[in-house]
Amino acid sequence: MRHTTRRALVTAAAALVLAGCATVRPGPSGAAETGSRTTRQEQDRLLEAAEQRLVAECLDGQGLSLPPVNQARAPASQDLRLQTALFGKDPRELSLTLATGLTVTANSDGCVATARATLYGDQNRWFRAQVTVDNLRAEAQARMKDDPAHRAALDRWTRCAAPAGGPRAGRPDPVVAVRCTRESGLADVRARLEPAELATVRTLHRDQVVAYEQLRARALRRAAELSAVTRKTTTKNTAPDETLTEKKGNDAS
Repeated sequence: MRHTTRRALVTAAAALVLAGCATVRPGPSGAAETGSRTTRQEQDRLLEAAEQRLVAECLDGQGLSLPPVNQARAPASQDLRLQTALFGKDPRELSLTLATGLTVTANSDGCVATARATLYGDQNRWFRAQVTVDNLRAEAQARMKDDPAHRAALDRWTRCAAPAGGPRAGRPDPVVAVRCTRESGLADVRARLEPAELATVRTLHRDQVVAYEQLRARALRRAAELSAVTRKTTTKNTAPDETLTEKKGNDAS
């Protein structure tokens, strides 16, 4: 997660919670503790707000802050300082190789890592659980490729998207890709196979799925505490001065 421009840094920091947070729906292991009255999306927003607040506080402690998105790019030295403060210094200490062969790495230092450690507690355990859960669908899709029906549909899709004698671009036009996915039957095959494959990979990674929900529940409690403190502080700072109000009332009488 390295960015060279100021805009990219802002974008990355504004999306600190990974988009895959909702890949696995909460089961009995997590729903009881986090409360059933809030939706998964509401929980995601709470976690994101808490993480961004912690990151901002961490940067503020170093005399730094995230610039507005539309602000002109800062000198390279300032960008590098902000980047390092956000994401830490190499080498990256956290690493996990998935069943698909993809290796994901991350730093254990930097404001983003510090914020997540505060919320989730065990930083290494959360990294492994989150990366695993975020890639369950990719692993399920990789497993589908061994199915004969999927291979046949994929062959039909390839002939449709890149017919013999035609151009073979790295990626076909999105409109063509969607049409070919439908006409080749690939969409139907995936819809039939994916639920079973997802169930299989969830079972294979049950320990990480359980850890993900447990750590998420812990983070939600911590985020709620931070939110409560913020509301209390805001209310205290904006409350009217009752003594002054009473004095003015007496003067009027």
